[in-house]
Amino acid sequence: MERTALVTGANRGIGFEVCRQLARAGARVVLTARDATAGNSAAARLRAEGLDILFEELDVSRDESVRGCAKRLQEAGERVTILVNNAAIYPTDALLGAEAPFRDTMEINFFGAVRACRAFVPGMIEAGYGRIVNVSSGCGSFSSGLRCDAAYSISKAALNAFTVKLASELNGDVKVNAGNPGWVRTRMGGATAPKSVEEGADTIVWLATLPKGGPNGGFFQGRKKAPW
Repeated sequence: MERTALVTGANRGIGFEVCRQLARAGARVVLTARDATAGNSAAARLRAEGLDILFEELDVSRDESVRGCAKRLQEAGERVTILVNNAAIYPTDALLGAEAPFRDTMEINFFGAVRACRAFVPGMIEAGYGRIVNVSSGCGSFSSGLRCDAAYSISKAALNAFTVKLASELNGDVKVNAGNPGWVRTRMGGATAPKSVEEGADTIVWLATLPKGGPNGGFFQGRKKAPW
């Protein structure tokens, strides 16, 4: 059965590569970005590879944008059964510094995923099938000491907690897991990161395509369960 996957923050980096790998695996992919020009360009590059890619403008920090995207897809007859919450920012402001950067980070990295789940998970429950992947980080792991800049680490720790709680409320073959891509060579990760985007996307795509007997409510890196 053809699955429709929606990936947030997908005009570059890991999100872009996740779109590519999911489309190569046979999914119809909705690539989303808050910058329409960048998003359309990214989608065109993947379509030039012969992949089934749609573009939708989506700013996960705005309720009306998320609802609007969901409405347009519903009206077009598209049922999203795979959701990859990838959109994220990484400010470096001090924890006790200005409030605005911290709020912006939570709005995108945490509440953005919550909004997307509110918009698309009910349809998965109705269909009896769904895969939700929250793209997290080792920076949000208490076992690793929340080792990165404050706002990013706290937002990813909150995303991990959301993953656990949402998994406890899901019924049927609808699964939610958090995936840690590792340190990847992207604009956020920098040129010296040890992993390629292809390697970073692998666990995310694996979680997005889990079989019925696959895990639910876990945190994974390199396709292996990782400590919270």
